[in-house]
Amino acid sequence: MSTIKRRNRVVQPVRVSPVEQARALGREAGYLGGYDEGYLKGRADYIFKTHSVTFPFRPLHILYVASGKGFPYSPIDEAISSTLQGLVAQLTVIEPGQLTSETVYQVMPDLVLVLDGMFVPNSQLDIIRQQGFKTAVWLTDDPYYTDMTMGNVSHYDYVFTLESECIPIYRQLGCPRVYHLPFAAYPGHFKPIGMPSVQRREVSFIGSAYWNRIDFLNPIMDRLMQHNTIINGIWWDRLPSYAAYEDRIEVNKWMEPGQTAEAYSASKIVINLHRSHEDDSFNNNTTKIPAASPNPRTFEISACGTLQLSDYRSDLAKFYTPGREIETYSSPAELIDKIEYYLTHEKERRDIALGALDRTLREHTYGHRLNQMLSVIFP
Repeated sequence: MSTIKRRNRVVQPVRVSPVEQARALGREAGYLGGYDEGYLKGRADYIFKTHSVTFPFRPLHILYVASGKGFPYSPIDEAISSTLQGLVAQLTVIEPGQLTSETVYQVMPDLVLVLDGMFVPNSQLDIIRQQGFKTAVWLTDDPYYTDMTMGNVSHYDYVFTLESECIPIYRQLGCPRVYHLPFAAYPGHFKPIGMPSVQRREVSFIGSAYWNRIDFLNPIMDRLMQHNTIINGIWWDRLPSYAAYEDRIEVNKWMEPGQTAEAYSASKIVINLHRSHEDDSFNNNTTKIPAASPNPRTFEISACGTLQLSDYRSDLAKFYTPGREIETYSSPAELIDKIEYYLTHEKERRDIALGALDRTLREHTYGHRLNQMLSVIFP
């Protein structure tokens, strides 16, 4: 009998330097982060491309009077006029200064639809209505400019406002046909966009630095900026800690819709913080009509397939389900806590973002809003 001798060999562990270990962990985290973000953008792109909603075609001629205010109102004009072209038989677009009773009589529209109406002479509207033409206004800035709009609304047959709290006020002024109709997302401007990794950021905020926003974000700014946060908008240089973060705060620039959509799509989380209806330095709302309805950015952020953290407004749940299609906060501490929570809970962040995108395409595009408006005026 032969005996086989075996040697026990001890395998020495390979020593890895702290630098190499950090690189390996970084590669793994980058791979997982890229996979998660790629999955989210792939699903968002699929939802966007496969969504299909058909609206009734109406044999109507609409005379659309643009705001006449230029940017940032011109993208809203584009969204409305482009959408109307697919809903009615004929669309004529003019500027406010071109609206006269003679012009309307030459065009013979079924409806004169005015956006904003600040530059439209009320005397001309009265003559147009006396000639038997239907008129409607879609107000853009309620309740922040109600000092002026309250003098205009009675000159229209139909009044559509972004703010539900303005409805009883306008009715008291003698307007029997007042309706809540918020703005929406225009898919031609706002949609999911796959962004290169170098442009991605964790958190974004886009908007003007009204004082309530300064006061709200200032206590958490140091903690917020630990998470690759980018802020865009005018007046942010008056933030007390601006000098410490000016490399990540782009001031005094109005972003085009395409640039805004890219920023939303490049972000894991977008903050939505409404302006205050009590800010006398920027508002024309001396009666202090409160604000209950969500702003237009609510729908535009959601259309980009990105998680939105919005301060709470009582009308918000009519449009998105909190915790499923949007997330809310009521204090600076709650905002930063939820940012840090969702940055470490990828699936929950992704599910809410995709839910918001799906809900927006099903219910909150300009096609939905204009179809609703036309259904009211031409039942």
